[in-house]
Amino acid sequence: MSPEVNRIASSERVPSAADVVIVGGGIIGTAAAYFLAKQGVSVALVEKGYISCEQSSRNWGWCRQQNRDARELPLSHVSMALWDSLAGEIGQDLGFRRCGQFYATDNPAVMAQWDSWGPMGRELGVDTRNLTRAEIAEHIPEAGRTWVGGVHSAGDGKAEPALAAPALASGAQALGATIHQHCAARELDISNGRVTGVHTEKGLIKASAVLVCAGAWAARFLRAHQISFPQAGVRQTAVRTVPTMDLGNCLYSPDFTITRRLDGSYTMAISGKATIDITPQGLRYSREFLPQFQKRLKNVRIAVGASFTSGPESLGSWLKIDNGIYERNRVLDPKPQQWLVRRIQQNVQKTFPQLRGVGIVGAWGSLVDCTPDAVPVISKVDQVSGLVLAAGCSGHGFGMGPGIGYLSAQLLRDDEPCVDPTPFRLSRLVDGSPLNIAAI
Repeated sequence: MSPEVNRIASSERVPSAADVVIVGGGIIGTAAAYFLAKQGVSVALVEKGYISCEQSSRNWGWCRQQNRDARELPLSHVSMALWDSLAGEIGQDLGFRRCGQFYATDNPAVMAQWDSWGPMGRELGVDTRNLTRAEIAEHIPEAGRTWVGGVHSAGDGKAEPALAAPALASGAQALGATIHQHCAARELDISNGRVTGVHTEKGLIKASAVLVCAGAWAARFLRAHQISFPQAGVRQTAVRTVPTMDLGNCLYSPDFTITRRLDGSYTMAISGKATIDITPQGLRYSREFLPQFQKRLKNVRIAVGASFTSGPESLGSWLKIDNGIYERNRVLDPKPQQWLVRRIQQNVQKTFPQLRGVGIVGAWGSLVDCTPDAVPVISKVDQVSGLVLAAGCSGHGFGMGPGIGYLSAQLLRDDEPCVDPTPFRLSRLVDGSPLNIAAI
């Protein structure tokens, strides 16, 4: 199943030209559209499905600074400040709340990892505090386990995946941007090494700048233009309950997470538990991803599934440039992994026995697009002037979405960037630079 998402109206006819075309209607694309339109830039955003139909509606909704890689922290600070202001600017609730987040573990090695992160986080401005066993037990009761400690990040919080990107898209529309759903981008229009527009299923939109923020489809889209972007899709699963008792807003342990939604229901998942499908694209970039795979092997299952024959990494996608693939895959909706659905429920109920028997609305799968070092790409593309890529968020994209969209808008306009974009450059993944895999 696909999670519910607020739907917005589309502009049915694409314009003949715009200052910027955005390919992809997730949290990054809609944020970039909003910030560009706010500056008076004419924007056309094209999305093959509907706004927030893929990963931007399938995540936990966490907006955090806690336990982020040091390279991401400056941009996460920018994102949190933007989250604070967006609802008031747009006049719509994005579901953002600085409700704080609690982490708890019964594994001393995990607690040591959190301990080692704390000084760096505090030095860089994160409101984080380590909790004793007794302190964390006040917030996450012990049941069948004994916590060794935890962490509280008071300034972190959550937003609503069903609301956030649609609200940003509506805000962009109110400022003059056009949003085109069920309108796949097929390929770039390039002349003399410079982007000059985007060919869509509804016609060519001329533009001097293009942002590709197409999530798991980004590598496939760029490959048609001989642009290499090492990217791998990782299948994950989440479960949603009916509205139920209040057990806290954002709770994490190594074997479960729960996030309370505005309606009182919970999104439940397990961090890091995932399946990697063997695909032609995966085999092509296997060398680049091998160090990360070896580091996280214990949390990953390997499988051969539908991804080999359909979707952005499939054999047909890899062997030929078939622009109809986007129309045939309006929404990338992988099935939830039933073994993981059961594991999620078991682990949550072990800690919260009072949730035994709570109703389940449904479960959904997602394809998280990752880079070899688990750090996003937010970068100009050297081979094509006027082209910016923002993808490979590795499961970190929703919370940092406003900041990534804001930085992308600055790169498109050659404005002074809000943070140093060097750690996010595409070239690091393809020029032989040594990669430092994000620890968390």
